[in-house]
Amino acid sequence: MTQPLSKHRHISFTAHYTGYIWYQMGISHQAFATKKGKSLAALVHPLESWAEKYVGGSMRSTLKQRHTLLDDQLKTLIEQHPQLQVLEIASGLSPRGWWFRQHYPKIIYRELDLPDMAQTKQAALQQIETNAPEMLSVDLFTEEFKQAFDLFNPSFPLVVISEGLINYFEKPLLAQLVQSIAQYGNQFQELHYLTDLYPEPVKNKLANIIWSSSKLLKWMSRSAFSFHFTTPADVEKFFADNGFNDVEVTQPKSYFDSESTHQPHADEHLGDLVWTIHASNKNQH
Repeated sequence: MTQPLSKHRHISFTAHYTGYIWYQMGISHQAFATKKGKSLAALVHPLESWAEKYVGGSMRSTLKQRHTLLDDQLKTLIEQHPQLQVLEIASGLSPRGWWFRQHYPKIIYRELDLPDMAQTKQAALQQIETNAPEMLSVDLFTEEFKQAFDLFNPSFPLVVISEGLINYFEKPLLAQLVQSIAQYGNQFQELHYLTDLYPEPVKNKLANIIWSSSKLLKWMSRSAFSFHFTTPADVEKFFADNGFNDVEVTQPKSYFDSESTHQPHADEHLGDLVWTIHASNKNQH
C-alpha cells in the first residue's frame, strides 16, 4: 500500500541545500552532497556572500551556528547519559546521525523523514556506513509518528532532535508537533527535545530583507515558513503550554562570544538569526 503524499514533502529541496553546505564546510560526507544541493548552493552563493558582508549573517552562517550548537548540546547529554537514545526527525541529508554513530557507537541513533527523502538518505548511508540502521519513514502529523517512539526502550532517556524544521509550520501545527513529542515521549525515564528556530529578526538592521527572503523560502518550499517568536520568554511559554516542564533557549551571541556580557540564557532577543531550544521532561514515573 503506498503512503499518501504529505503536504510537507516540498521542504526537501532545502535538505539538499543544507546537505551540500555542510559538506562544503567540512562537517559532512560527500555522500550527503547531491547535485541538486550543489546547484542550489551555487544559485544563492552571491546573495549569501552579500548578506554576510552587509547583514552580518546569512543562511550559511546560521546553518553552521545551529548545527554546532545542537551537536554540542547532544554531546553534553550523551556524557550525562551513556545509554542515551536519539530519534532525529526530518533528518534530511544531515551528517549528524552518521557522525554520532561513528563517535558514540554505544548509543542508539535512529533517523526519520518522509518516504522520498528517507530513501535518498538510506542510499547515501549505505555508501559510507556498514550496518546503517534503516531510515524510519512516517509523517509527523499522523498516528504513525507514535510508532517511531515504540522502537526505543522506555527505561533509558530519549532525545528527539530536529534541525531546520519548525519554522515551516504554522503555529497550531507546530503546537501539535510539540504536543505529540511530549505525549509519545512521556513513557521514557527522561525526554529531551533539541531543536533550532528562527525568531522574528526584529533586532536586525536589515529585518525587512530577511522577511523578504523568508517569503521567497516559503514560496520555494511551498510551505508556511514563518517566524513565531520574538523573545525567549515567548518560546519558553509555548513549549511549557504544549507539554514540557523545562525549557532553555540558547542564543549564539551568548554561546560563541567568550567576551560576551550576556547570560547564557538571556531574557532578551540578542539579535541572532537563529536560536536553539532544549525542552525536557524528567522523572515522570
